[in-house]
Amino acid sequence: MSMDAQEFGRRVAYWRDRRRMTQETFGRLMGQSRRWAQDVERGERQRDPNLSVVERAARVLQVDVGVFLSTAPAVKCLDSFELDVIRRTLQRHDVITGAVEDDGTDPLPVTVLHGRLDHARSAFQAGHFASLGRLVPELLVDTNRAAARHQHEDQLEAFRLLSFTLELIEGAAIKYGDTDLALVSGHRAVTAAERSEDPVNMASAARHLADAMTMHGQPHAAAEFAISAAARLGPHLRTRGEDGTSVLGMLYLKAAMAQATAAALDDKRAAAAARAVPDLLDQADQHADELGFDGNSLWTAFGPTNSKLYRVAAHVQLSAGADAVAVAHAIPNPRRAALPKERRAHLLTDLAHGLTQAGRRVEAVDALLDAEQEAEEEVRCRPRTRQLVDDLRLLGAGSAEGRLRALAARCGLPT
Repeated sequence: MSMDAQEFGRRVAYWRDRRRMTQETFGRLMGQSRRWAQDVERGERQRDPNLSVVERAARVLQVDVGVFLSTAPAVKCLDSFELDVIRRTLQRHDVITGAVEDDGTDPLPVTVLHGRLDHARSAFQAGHFASLGRLVPELLVDTNRAAARHQHEDQLEAFRLLSFTLELIEGAAIKYGDTDLALVSGHRAVTAAERSEDPVNMASAARHLADAMTMHGQPHAAAEFAISAAARLGPHLRTRGEDGTSVLGMLYLKAAMAQATAAALDDKRAAAAARAVPDLLDQADQHADELGFDGNSLWTAFGPTNSKLYRVAAHVQLSAGADAVAVAHAIPNPRRAALPKERRAHLLTDLAHGLTQAGRRVEAVDALLDAEQEAEEEVRCRPRTRQLVDDLRLLGAGSAEGRLRALAARCGLPT
């Protein structure tokens, strides 16, 4: 085995930091000193690290040994260890029950928690999903504690923040294909939202749970849930300005995606589900038109442009690739550029799916490369997108083969 010591040291430092481990702790777990760990991270310990050191570092840092052996650029994604930390936090007794012991420590002020939540949600919308492994568990514990210990209006606000934190977990779990985690966090978000007594918060949590139900193989139930939430909460939401209009529109978009997913099922309701999609998208468009601009209220990115993004995604889900491409290409560049990076990259990956369905595979590769430029984790880390890269390798990409091979390497796919 031959490995560059500088690169090995950089990867050790990166994963040690991701695991929130000090150099002293890492050194001790390796049977060495803090100075040894410092030298390794600087690439000064040995010119060609031996395999036993590499294997032990992988065990200590709980990563696959291939992370250190690969010559491809490191793929920086939220990994299974960090998802397990989030899952274990969700399974804590105090987080499940809300029964927080009074140990004399005051809960954090809701203003502080709101700032931390906004930071985490902004990271998600910027496509920096890996940072959530560090931000979310602590935020979940602290918002739960605040909801249990604050009183009156501060308690209601704390439940709102707890619900939004759980929504963020659902969104990250969807990105990484962990539908069990998404479903659990989605259900918990709805419960916390109901405790907040805020219809806007309730609608926001409902649209996330509908998304989780769809991805978990329950699209019919998801559509019914989103539509019922819109009917129940709609009268209240229409009086709540931008926030209310945005979450109401998102409920119809999630219902449309649920029906588009249901349309692909081999059951007697599939045809009816397909017929329902255009009407649901049109209802969302009406609310987007009422809003009149592309906003980002409650991190929805809702507005006329995001509604078109969902129309592209629905066409892809219905295997109508040519229609998806037509809608995507009709979105003006300035409108697309004004969206959060996560939304821009998501559009481009959906466009790549549509182009693949339409047999335009060279353009599909180019769309994926554009998406990678916008938010690399959307391409390199999402199982859905990595599968498309692998499919394109099997189908062949003509003059884009070289670019596709390089992209596959950056995704960490086997050669």
